[in-house]
Amino acid sequence: MTVLTLVALVAVVAPTDTQVVDQKVDEDAALVAAFRRGDVRAFDQLMRRHQQRLVRLALRYVKDADDADDVVQRALVRAHGGLASFRGDSLVRTWLYRITVNLALNHVRDNARRAPLPDDGSSAALIDEPVGASRLVAVERRQRLVAAVERLPPKQRLVVELRVFEELPFREVAEIADCSENAAKVNFHLAVKKLRGELDGDGDFDGDAGNKGAAR
Repeated sequence: MTVLTLVALVAVVAPTDTQVVDQKVDEDAALVAAFRRGDVRAFDQLMRRHQQRLVRLALRYVKDADDADDVVQRALVRAHGGLASFRGDSLVRTWLYRITVNLALNHVRDNARRAPLPDDGSSAALIDEPVGASRLVAVERRQRLVAAVERLPPKQRLVVELRVFEELPFREVAEIADCSENAAKVNFHLAVKKLRGELDGDGDFDGDAGNKGAAR
């Protein structure tokens, strides 16, 4: 998701949950059932469906790609051990996200070091390619946005990342964040308010646009 996409989404709050369509649920449930019947390949298929997004989620916290891979591998090992007893009270995706987030936060706490902001290649591109003023401003805005999200309180940051980057409905966000759905919405709106306060100075951010939409 580009910086302008996120800024625009923050400005108008977020889409309603009825707009979030999950096409993987039935297939996930079928793979879980197959695994329980003894089809070991079903687990591999299930993990391939989610692994990339799990790595992306872990990387937002641990920052280092190798560390993110390690977190996800440990999450998959834990999932493999727990899938036979998975009760289905939540979606498989929700369950995997919760495991990954918890392990990523444990990793950050155990290492107790401040990681650098993630680099998506923008800095290298600025060195290798001719750069105009607008490109420099765009990179600076992205860095400001990433830093602003990372400065949010832990619960608000988690809710924003799950809702905005992963495009999860508030019901799933609440399960992963271990709070009520209403609390997830409250944390999201508080985070949006803080991000608006930090981003209102950007030329492409309309601080009044928030009045044009509302989360449900």
